[in-house]
Amino acid sequence: MKIILRSDIRGLGKRGDIVEVAKGHGRNYLLPRGLGLNASEGAVSQAASMRRRRDLRDAADRDSAQTVASTLVAKVIEVKAKAAGAEGRLFGSVTAADVVTAVLAQTGIELDRKKLTLPEHLKTVGEYSVVAKLHNDVQFAININVVAK
Repeated sequence: MKIILRSDIRGLGKRGDIVEVAKGHGRNYLLPRGLGLNASEGAVSQAASMRRRRDLRDAADRDSAQTVASTLVAKVIEVKAKAAGAEGRLFGSVTAADVVTAVLAQTGIELDRKKLTLPEHLKTVGEYSVVAKLHNDVQFAININVVAK
C-alpha cells in the first residue's frame, strides 16, 4: 500500500514522502491518526509541494543554526555558581539549563537545553566545552568558564 506521509515518522520517512507500507499498518495506524494519505494522483502532486516546503524550511533552519554557531564558537560563556573551598568545588552542579541561561544573558541567543550535551557533571570551577547540536548538519562546541559567585 502506498501512503503519503503527512508528518515525520521515525523509521518510516519525513513529511511528503511516498512510502510503501503493509496494508494493515496503513489502514489501522497511519490513516486513522491522520499521519498519512492514500497515494492517489492528486495527492502525489500535493506530496511534491510538501517536500519542497520541507526542503526550504530545512535550508532556512540550517542557515540560522550556522549563524548561531559562528557567533557562539568565538565566545567564552561565563557561568556563575556557588562554590566552596580552595579547590573550587560547587554546591550542586552546572546543568544545561544553567548554560542556556548564561548564553541568553551574555549573547541574547536563545537555545534549547535539550540540544546541549554536557561532557560530564560540572561540579568544579574551570573551563569546559559543551557540544550543541542545533541541526543535523550543524554541531559545534561552546566554551564555558565556570566561576565562583
